Amino acid sequence: MKKIINAVDQVENQMVEGMVKAYPQYLRKLDCGNVVVRADKKEGKVALISGGGSGHEPAHGGYVGEGMLDAAVAGAVFTSPTPDQIYEGIKEVATDKGVLLVIKNYTGDVMNFEMAREMAEMEGIKVAQVITNDDVAVDGSLYTVGRRGVAGTVFVHKIAGALAETGAELGEVQAVAEKVIANVRTMGMAIRPCTVPASGVPGFELSDEEMEVGIGIHGEPGTHREALKTADEIADMLLEKILADIDYSGSEVAVMINGAGATPLMELYIVNNRVADILAEKGIKVYKTFVGEYMTSLEMEGFSISLLKLDDEMKGLLDAKADTPAFKA
Repeated sequence: MKKIINAVDQVENQMVEGMVKAYPQYLRKLDCGNVVVRADKKEGKVALISGGGSGHEPAHGGYVGEGMLDAAVAGAVFTSPTPDQIYEGIKEVATDKGVLLVIKNYTGDVMNFEMAREMAEMEGIKVAQVITNDDVAVDGSLYTVGRRGVAGTVFVHKIAGALAETGAELGEVQAVAEKVIANVRTMGMAIRPCTVPASGVPGFELSDEEMEVGIGIHGEPGTHREALKTADEIADMLLEKILADIDYSGSEVAVMINGAGATPLMELYIVNNRVADILAEKGIKVYKTFVGEYMTSLEMEGFSISLLKLDDEMKGLLDAKADTPAFKA
């Protein structure tokens, strides 16, 4: 295993500390573990908290700042943070407006965030939650009961975070987050695995002629493995599954072409070239496109496509100001 690290047991700590030192104008680290919060707490708004295992950077710490998250909680690589970590994050950013937890649908994340929610509610803190489940590839996997929460979660951070910034009530912010969840779908693929530092070996094996279709962000198996196809053929395959899940006809969408960690931008733009053409052929108008690394899987080589069906409210919130280390609008 080749990794540019110091010690396996310090990867997460040193990563978070390095992030905070790079962006002190945005981030502050708590003493209770790998929890980052907005450098300047904003009162009078619903506080948004998300998180999960490390290894998905810039998710989630990179989205802490104005117009998105108020806190992000990082567990070990591909491992849920503990309830105590999450609870400390909730206490630090909670306001009189309450707290919204944005949880990706993985069994450990859901269990630990819900335990932290119960702990906070016992202290009189108002807490609501949403669970993202945008992955259309599989229903149930190694980590999940039901669909996995993947890159489409970033749209939840952006849109719910924008509404929270206006001083909206907790129920309103939760409702718009649920609306995004109901209208966003994602599917991904990979041509090379990643290696978790603690294990020292790749999470799975693929030959040079193979690809995994529908893979999860922790390297979980997808729908099937087959011979590597062209970028256009891969985009066609992923979009077919996404478009079959929601009726996007006649609608406006936001598109996210998300790199898995080691995919050149050149290749992501080639994929987007095809995605844009297919959507135009089907009469689906692209309102805004995001191409880059938004939710990665260490150094996995691959990508995902996310489509968010928009209405006027979501368009306005998508356009609203965001100022975070990894996302600006």
